[in-house]
Amino acid sequence: MTNESIAKEIIEALGGLENIESVAHCATRLRVIVKEQEQVNQKAVEEIEIVKGSFFNSGQLQIILGTGTVNKIYEGVVKLGAPTHAKLDQLNATKREGNPFKRLIRAFGDVFVPIVPVLVATGLFMGFRGAMIQPEILNFYGLTLDQIPSNFLIYIEILTDTAFIFLPALIAMSAFKIFGGTPMIGLILGLMLVSPSLPNAWKVAGGDVEPIIFFNMIPVVGYQASVIPAFIAGILGAKFEQKVRTLVPETLDLILTPFITLLIMSTLALFVIGPIFRSVEGGIIIAVTTLLAWPLGIGGALIGFFHQLVVVTGVHHVLGALEMALLSDTGANAFNAIISCAMAAQGGATLAVGVKTKSKRIKALSFSSFLSVLLGITEPAIFGINLRYIKPFILGLVGGAIGGLFAALLGLQGTGMGITLLPGMLLYLNGQLLKYIFVTLVSIGAGFVLTWSFGYSDKMQD
Repeated sequence: MTNESIAKEIIEALGGLENIESVAHCATRLRVIVKEQEQVNQKAVEEIEIVKGSFFNSGQLQIILGTGTVNKIYEGVVKLGAPTHAKLDQLNATKREGNPFKRLIRAFGDVFVPIVPVLVATGLFMGFRGAMIQPEILNFYGLTLDQIPSNFLIYIEILTDTAFIFLPALIAMSAFKIFGGTPMIGLILGLMLVSPSLPNAWKVAGGDVEPIIFFNMIPVVGYQASVIPAFIAGILGAKFEQKVRTLVPETLDLILTPFITLLIMSTLALFVIGPIFRSVEGGIIIAVTTLLAWPLGIGGALIGFFHQLVVVTGVHHVLGALEMALLSDTGANAFNAIISCAMAAQGGATLAVGVKTKSKRIKALSFSSFLSVLLGITEPAIFGINLRYIKPFILGLVGGAIGGLFAALLGLQGTGMGITLLPGMLLYLNGQLLKYIFVTLVSIGAGFVLTWSFGYSDKMQD
């Protein structure tokens, strides 16, 4: 089938063009807002050749197509006349859907997801740096660390440190954009939080410098290692800017709105929002690191079990913010390997279904979904196979717990975030690669063996 014919089938199953309010897409899913959900033939959608599953979430029908494929089908649907809106317009169209908690989680995702590619690149730079300065590798070339030119090490430091030094600025800018403010004002507000005039947060933590004390009671430092303060300041700042813009005369808007917004919000961010939410963030990080430090790898097993459940509920974007906070605060990401194990186990369960089934369609869908898992995308496996038959998904959770237990016992620490499984190997080039491969294979094996033994038979297709 051609992409055009597939696009036509999707439109027909959605109730025709007249039932489509807007279409958009992410890395793997075609996201459609429909006017009348009752007119959608979801079963027909899922029977289309390349569709790997579909589900409604917060007013959107999300059709899982896979990386690359979704772009082509999206273009085909648009060419046939489906209306498109900017992502912000789709957010506005769905923001009334769901309870306040779901809307908060969606806000986390909308703000943090655009930043992830930058942190992926930074994590890869960290991985390569770790590989380059390992004594074993240097000895292979007859070198020592002292023989590497200092200017080259400085350049590598620029590659690895810049994104985290200015992370609050990126977060504040993204929050302003998502919540209707001016992104450049958000950027400047975020940069104020990491101004060189403030004591550096890492140096204060190391005891090298002292915080500045304002009003004889408020200690103020830079927010280089903080995520939540910039997020809160960005949301409130965007809303405050909108309010100011309605009160200021149009002739003075260009001058007064940025001035008033930055004056008030910088004061609040440095003296109120920052100190309060830095403490909140610190408590969260302590709780997470304590969980990961539980004996016998129990913490890793719990995270490995529940992670894919969290993905199904759609609130996993919170973990992205947590990973950013861990990387900024500790310089390492213990979540990444455990998350990889949880995903790998779901892939192993899907692979078992593909090997065991006699259905050509299920077999083809299982194998293609397993390949997607290896690239770090589990939606086709979860929604296309495992959740459809329930038991493979549950046993995949158990496999994720087994892998997460080993990852915690081995103390794996990723140098970045945003990539997992095969691409994620690049985050463990600092002497941890073999351990990472081991826990990944254990997870795939656990998911496969459990599902093969107890989780699937072709009778389930009925």
